[in-house]
Amino acid sequence: MRTHDNLFWFEAAAEGRLVVQRCTDCTTLRHPPAPTCPKCRSFEWDSVESNRQGTLHSWTVVHHPQDPAFTYPLLVGLVDLDTGTRLVADFEPTDHDLLAVGCPVEVYFAEHPRGEILSRLRLRRSETADAQQQGVS
Repeated sequence: MRTHDNLFWFEAAAEGRLVVQRCTDCTTLRHPPAPTCPKCRSFEWDSVESNRQGTLHSWTVVHHPQDPAFTYPLLVGLVDLDTGTRLVADFEPTDHDLLAVGCPVEVYFAEHPRGEILSRLRLRRSETADAQQQGVS
């Protein structure tokens, strides 16, 4: 849902950019967007662009409750971004046996069935091919 606090994020996502909120007083990065800095409580902020690269911190396979806008089972990942924040997003259709904590992932953007442009996750392309060739699970 778009709010005053996250509108900048959705606008960047529509352009295919991943941005992270940064406190201009203490430079702490934060995601998801919030009105105040969790470290110094400042209301002053700007945003920095992420390279959209990270590593998988954790994931889950969702079966229920089901929403017709998603394909199930639905893989949802928690990613440690190279910028130093975390992001939660759905994976593109992926064999969950290829996932492992610490595996390299990238963020991309796709249109959600309800019309929003949202972040999605996928294994980095070269690592996916390597894992499939080696039969890694």
